[in-house]
Amino acid sequence: MTKVKALALFSGGLDSTLAIKLIQNQGIDVVAVNFVSPFCICEKSGGVTVTAKQLGVPLKSVDVGDEYLKMVQKPKYGYGKNINPCIDCRIFILRKAKKIAKEIGASFIFTGEVLGERPMSQHFKAMKIIEEEAGLKGKLLRPLSAKLLPETLVEKEGLIDREQLLGIHGRSRKPQIQLAKKFNIKDYPGPAGGCLLTCREYANKLRDIFQHKKRCSMAELSLLKVGRHFRFSKNKIIVGRNEEENKVLTAKKIVNDYYFEVPNIGSPITVLQGAKTKKAIRTAAALTAFYSDAKSGRVKVNFGRESLNKSITVSTPTRAEVENLRIGNC
Repeated sequence: MTKVKALALFSGGLDSTLAIKLIQNQGIDVVAVNFVSPFCICEKSGGVTVTAKQLGVPLKSVDVGDEYLKMVQKPKYGYGKNINPCIDCRIFILRKAKKIAKEIGASFIFTGEVLGERPMSQHFKAMKIIEEEAGLKGKLLRPLSAKLLPETLVEKEGLIDREQLLGIHGRSRKPQIQLAKKFNIKDYPGPAGGCLLTCREYANKLRDIFQHKKRCSMAELSLLKVGRHFRFSKNKIIVGRNEEENKVLTAKKIVNDYYFEVPNIGSPITVLQGAKTKKAIRTAAALTAFYSDAKSGRVKVNFGRESLNKSITVSTPTRAEVENLRIGNC
């Protein structure tokens, strides 16, 4: 008989890892798929690639692309506490997973979701909406909470033994931690989510972009993870916080952006996006001076597009003036 194959939605976290182990223990071949977005910090927090190797499962990494960004801007089911469209996100990903499952010949798709664990997307009503909208009604298996959910076609057709699945519920991690010990899984991330859209500071910066631009690029989104962010009229100003961020800002700035630095002293790199008006240049220079090691009230700041071939002398602003320009609390 041909061995049954299943596709796992895999974040690298404990829940999805345990779900894979449960399915593997029933003699089913598992292929894992990890969807990568500019908002995901799963690889940093969980080591998706390393964990997949430890589990012995092939890993497919899929970039969600610009289509995902459009969904984030206008989600059908709205946002959670910050700017996280959790229900729409799950629908989007499962639709993509459905196509992949067909391509690789997987008999079913499963996830590491736990009933009641996440307030927006993992209650019974939301789970039902998600699988229906994704075209997976009755076909999506959630091994960790399966015994608390309606029997799926996968179970009815005998592809999986329901009795070997679990009935975990709620936000406590104790059942998962106990199961991890049973499976000898020792290295796994903490319970904090792997999505920046759930973070207040990041959400504020993303909202600012949505408010000021009809379209934004993936390059602009990648810079939301870097530096202190400020808004001056239609201009965006980003100030590096350390040497590593200075290098990133220098490397990733767009061709038309200006960058700033206080010469011969400890200084951040500052990037000015938008129209290069005199006021905007002076403001970016002032923010650079504020975060530099300069002690005097008047500070010379070098700036330019391709090189720091221009200079301006500015007064160091007060902290209140700086905070008035800051986007969110970052």
